Amino acid sequence: MIKPITRSEFESFWPVFSRVIQAQETYAFAPDMALEQAYELWCELPLRTFVYVEQGEVLGSYYIKANAAGPGSHVCNCGYMVSEQARGKGIAQALCEHSRQQALALGFKAMQFNSVVSTNEVAVRLWQKLGFDIVGRVPGAYRHARLGYVDTFVMYKWLADEG
Repeated sequence: MIKPITRSEFESFWPVFSRVIQAQETYAFAPDMALEQAYELWCELPLRTFVYVEQGEVLGSYYIKANAAGPGSHVCNCGYMVSEQARGKGIAQALCEHSRQQALALGFKAMQFNSVVSTNEVAVRLWQKLGFDIVGRVPGAYRHARLGYVDTFVMYKWLADEG
């Protein structure tokens, strides 16, 4: 079930969030970020934040927000995280499809991911399967904990014709 996140659900998701950012393989967030900072970043600053809950356990989450202001405010941006034990079970796809529906309901015309780490091949393949194109490559833009400097992709999908 995908639903708006509560404070207590974020707190139960915090260990997953913390492991993801500490791994320094997919998100450009400070690896020593505290729970309060993470809550503000993930839950308070975006327009909406959702969780995927199954049998009372939070298995994934995403946020949606405008990618830019003014003339660029019709393009949204999302971030997704899925717990390790839930990966490969279609949860990221379900979250992305839900975010597409939310984007359209909120009036967005397109979705853009600004910094998909190129070595995150599972995510890149999934986003491409869901219709996102790689529209840009930023060489060496991410300092991966194990691999050093790797490229990031800008990925984009026009949504307006899907509503």
